[in-house]
Amino acid sequence: MTTTATPTPKTTHSRALPPGPRGHFILGMLPELQRDLLGLYGDTARQYGDVVTIPFLGVKTIAVSHPDHFKHILQDYNKNYHRNAFFNTILHVIIGDNLFTTDGDDWLSRRRLMQPAFHRQRIASFSTLMTECVQAMLERWDSAGGQRLPIDQEMMALTLRVAGKAFFSVDLSGEANAIGEAFTHTSEYVNYRFGNPYAPPLFIPTRQNRTLRKALRTLDDTIYGLIRARRETPTSPPSGNYADGGGDRGGGGDLLGMLMEARDADTGEGMSDKTLRNEVATMMFAGHETTAAALTWTFYLLSQHPEAERKLHAELSEVLAGRAPTMEDLPRLKYTRMVIDETMRLYPPAWGITRQSVNEDEIGGCRIPANSSITLALINAHYDPRWWENPERFDPERFTPERSAERPAFAYAPFGGGPRLCIGNQFALTEATLALALIAQRYQLRLVPNHPVKPHPIFVLRTSHGLPMTVQKR
Repeated sequence: MTTTATPTPKTTHSRALPPGPRGHFILGMLPELQRDLLGLYGDTARQYGDVVTIPFLGVKTIAVSHPDHFKHILQDYNKNYHRNAFFNTILHVIIGDNLFTTDGDDWLSRRRLMQPAFHRQRIASFSTLMTECVQAMLERWDSAGGQRLPIDQEMMALTLRVAGKAFFSVDLSGEANAIGEAFTHTSEYVNYRFGNPYAPPLFIPTRQNRTLRKALRTLDDTIYGLIRARRETPTSPPSGNYADGGGDRGGGGDLLGMLMEARDADTGEGMSDKTLRNEVATMMFAGHETTAAALTWTFYLLSQHPEAERKLHAELSEVLAGRAPTMEDLPRLKYTRMVIDETMRLYPPAWGITRQSVNEDEIGGCRIPANSSITLALINAHYDPRWWENPERFDPERFTPERSAERPAFAYAPFGGGPRLCIGNQFALTEATLALALIAQRYQLRLVPNHPVKPHPIFVLRTSHGLPMTVQKR
C-alpha cells in the first residue's frame, strides 16, 4: 500500500484548459493518431503551443512539449504525476506489476532492490561480456563480407544475448528470433490498444489477441524456464559487498539471482514465480530492445553522413589503434558517444512518456485538472529549433560540453528524468558505445539502395521496414 504523501502542486491561477484541435465529434483525433502518431503530436505542438489538449473518443489527453514542463512533471512535482492508468492497464496484460508500472512506496522498494545490479562497478564488470558478444557477431559477419544483412535483426540478437548473459547468466542467442518476434508483437499490441481504447478483451480470439497470446506463451516459456532452472540448481552463496557493486551472487551476480534471494523486510518471504516473471520480462525488454533500436538508427545515419563517419573512424584509429575498446577507453571515445547521443535525439527509442495527474495543477499558464492523462512528447523537444539549430540535421558535435551547456537540461531526455530516470541508462549507453566502436572499426554498413526508411513508433521507435544493409570490411 502506498503511503508516500503527494505534494501540493503549484497554485492554479488560470482556469483555462490547454488549447487544441476539436477533431471528429465522436472520434476526436483518433484517425490522425492511427495514421501518423508522431506527426499528430508534432503538428499540434506547432499549431497550438507547448501545452495542448488532444481529444480521443471523448477523452482529452494533454500533451506537453517544453523542457521546463518535462522537469515540472518528472522532477519537481513528480509525486503528483503517477503512471498513466490507461497505459498501465495495457501493459499489465504483458508484464503485470513491476518496477515500470508501479508508483509510490511499492516502486521505491523495487527500485532500491534492483539498483545494485546497475551500479557503475557492475556495469564495468559487464563491459568485457559486451565486447565478447559483439566480437562473436563480427566473426560471423566475417564470413558474410559484402553480403546483405538485416541490421535491425542483427542488433536485436546482439543486445538480447548481452541482456541474457548480464541479467540471467544464460546465452539467449539460440532463442533470439523467437523472443525478438515475441517482443515485437507485444510492442505492436501496446500501440494497437493505445490507438483502440475500446478494443475487444484478450479472451476474444481476434487476430491481434491471438498473436499476443502466442507471444506471451513464448515469453512465459523462456522466463519461467530460467526461473525453474535456477531454482533446481542452487547458486553459490553471495560473496563480497554486492550493495556497493562488488562481489558475486551465483550466476555471476545477475539480476535474477538478486531477485530470487530478495526477502520482504516484514514477512521474510521471497518473490513468487509470477512476480519474478514480471520483473524479468520488464528487464529483458528494456535491457535489449531500446539499445538495439538506437544502434540500428546509428548505422543508418552514419551511412547517410560520410563526413561524420570519417570523424568516427579517425577517433577510433587514434584512441584504439585496432584493439578492442574497454571501459577505460570510454572517456576518450568522445565523438563515438556524441554519435550515439545525436542518434537518440533524432530517433529516441522512447519517443514519449505517459503520466496521470493526481491533483489539479498548472503548467504553462494552463489548468491541468486532477486525473488528467498526460503525454510528454519528448521527441518534440528534440526537434525544437529553440534548443537545436537546424534540428533536422545530423550533427553529433551538438553534444560537446560547450554547446550542451546552452540548452535546458530536459531539452534532451531519451531516458526520461527525475527520480524515475531509466534505471538501465548507463548500461545501455555503455553497451551502445562499445558496440559502435567495435563494429565501426571493422565494417562500413551501407543501406540497400531505394530501401524505404521511416520511423515506426511501436512501443520503441523502430524502422518501419527493417534495415537491410551491406556489410563491407574496412
